[in-house]
Amino acid sequence: MKRTHLPLNGLRVLDAAARHLSFTRAADELAVTPAAVGQQIRALEDLLGVVLFRRTSKGLELTDEALAGLDAIREGFLRFEEGVQAMQAGQSSHVYTIACPRDVFAAWLSPRLASFRASNDQLRFALVGGDVDIDFTEANLDLAVRWAEGPGDLEGIALGEAAVIVVTAVGSDGGDAPWIGWPGDPVPGGEGADVAFSVGDAGTAISAAAAGLGKARVPVLLAQTALAEGRVAAVGEAEPSRRGYWLVAPLPQWRQKKVKALIAALTD
Repeated sequence: MKRTHLPLNGLRVLDAAARHLSFTRAADELAVTPAAVGQQIRALEDLLGVVLFRRTSKGLELTDEALAGLDAIREGFLRFEEGVQAMQAGQSSHVYTIACPRDVFAAWLSPRLASFRASNDQLRFALVGGDVDIDFTEANLDLAVRWAEGPGDLEGIALGEAAVIVVTAVGSDGGDAPWIGWPGDPVPGGEGADVAFSVGDAGTAISAAAAGLGKARVPVLLAQTALAEGRVAAVGEAEPSRRGYWLVAPLPQWRQKKVKALIAALTD
């Protein structure tokens, strides 16, 4: 019989019924009805062409045919359990691999990882670039932070409000200051506006604005610390943005116990 045709559910029911010698107790273990256990056993008997149980005055008895294969079946289920445990071993790992833009790491992620690690100094982190095209499987990622309109086909949660704010040097109202562009907002003043500086990311744009090189429209998430520390000043109020920072991962990673713990810490 091919592996793809193995009646695994029926064999699982056989194992439980053989251990208890009772369809009722097997049903309790498997959280199904006794009738469902009986149906599975009859279907397995029809498929195999053998009788697996006999009813006697003392209750159920296993036939010789059932006894002949039971040890191997149980050994197989033990190997299945070992395989599942091996696949789940990563959930208890203390190593996290995270893809994150450098400016987001510096302004937002790093202090939160430090706080998360304070309760467990065995934790280890590996940071890779925040390229949106990075492959989770190839890079062995646990989580990624992305500047996007949503999680796309991944599981995700928004990191704060999707909003931007214009910042400039302290003491300047930004009125005549030239614009500073970055890849997420390359022409902040619109077509034809003077962009005096183009930098690599929003964090560098904030630093350039703080140095008096102009004004930049940047994500609120990144500007919060610089504003609170008085390194830059806000020009006007924050405005909604189509894009925001998202914490994302494929569903299998998202469900892992260790990843859930990190997500909870980062979004608390």
